[in-house]
Amino acid sequence: MARKITVSVDHDVCVGNAMCVTIATKAFELNDERQSAPANPDDDTEELILEAAENCPVAAITVTDADTGEQLFP
Repeated sequence: MARKITVSVDHDVCVGNAMCVTIATKAFELNDERQSAPANPDDDTEELILEAAENCPVAAITVTDADTGEQLFP
């Protein structure tokens, strides 16, 4: 069974590049300010979500194991 993860986006850092939305199409969406926002992280694979976080040009995405609290990225 896949582990449950939580995703957060620091809107003070996010520049709206939308790379995350392109890579993990279900886990992220753009808000009204055209910044990334978590959508449905359970609907994309952990691998896609981590890839999206790794490709954020300003490292605005944090991925955490929901059960243990371990930070998976950055």
